[in-house]
Amino acid sequence: MYQQLIKPFFFRFPAERAHHMAMDLLRASLYLPGVRKWWEIQRKKNAEKPVEIMGLHFPNPVGLAAGFDKDAKYLDLLYYLGFGYVEVGTVTPRPQPGNDRPRLFRLPKDQALINRMGFNNEGVDAMVERLKKYRGPLIIGGNIGKNKFTSNAEAVNDYLECFEKLFPYVDYFVVNVSSPNTPGLRALQDREPLHHLLSRLQEVNKLKPQPKPILLKIAPDMEDAQLSDVVAIVEETGLAGIIATNTTIKRDHLITPREEVAGIGAGGLSGQPVRGRAQEVARKIVAQSQKKLVVIGVGGIQTGADAVERMAAGCPLIQIYTGFIYEGPLAAYRILQML
Repeated sequence: MYQQLIKPFFFRFPAERAHHMAMDLLRASLYLPGVRKWWEIQRKKNAEKPVEIMGLHFPNPVGLAAGFDKDAKYLDLLYYLGFGYVEVGTVTPRPQPGNDRPRLFRLPKDQALINRMGFNNEGVDAMVERLKKYRGPLIIGGNIGKNKFTSNAEAVNDYLECFEKLFPYVDYFVVNVSSPNTPGLRALQDREPLHHLLSRLQEVNKLKPQPKPILLKIAPDMEDAQLSDVVAIVEETGLAGIIATNTTIKRDHLITPREEVAGIGAGGLSGQPVRGRAQEVARKIVAQSQKKLVVIGVGGIQTGADAVERMAAGCPLIQIYTGFIYEGPLAAYRILQML
């Protein structure tokens, strides 16, 4: 029914508007008689596949990638949709509107999205207030970034502020220096600034009575030499692992006509076109780190077969985002059935 009726209806609306409409309607449906109970049965039957890793108990290995629930507004709903964990954010110290709309575009022929959201979010303080009220069993990851007009030289202060404020309320952290939609952000992936940023975060983390896992989210567009540098830095600074990968700025091998893609303009491409490169990057990290780093696989995972392939590459946890848009609210359950 989703593919034949529901998706075509929502795809008539601009992508960003459809996202909020769909999530708000799903959340409202939980208050209809019998709906919550039906989801609870699905959850109990299909979503309990626990994974113990990084000192955390994940109810199952299927997570929702950062960018979907930017402000931690839908955690209760996402539990019923089968996810084992949710990565909220990317959040910045101060609220910011992000880039001008339209900034989210579908490429249905490629089962893909292009976004240039620009870290739009309500700020870390608003997120903290929501997380204070959450009492559910989901593992929560905090994906942290810098505000658009914070210089790279001062970026560490933004990351530290988000880290300190979120620390009591999330289970792990993700350092996002790989979004293509904040000017200059990917420069923080270079060796010197990246080492400085991760070292400072770890220094603060280690002062806590119970430090929390920190992971780095990387771009799929790195050359192999830069990827090797990044893996070495993650190991040197003692991070728990790497999330591979973010969106790509490349537009290779798309079915969508070239002129249509050019008309959309800049932004990060996600979904099926990034699957091969994300898989390759995950394999390389696992091999270089000799399986010592946790690698969370994300990028082009849409079906159970995609998830199995990524886990076979050495990823004990996976995340979906674009696949959720194209497969619908049962996407996590379908993947879990294959696992």
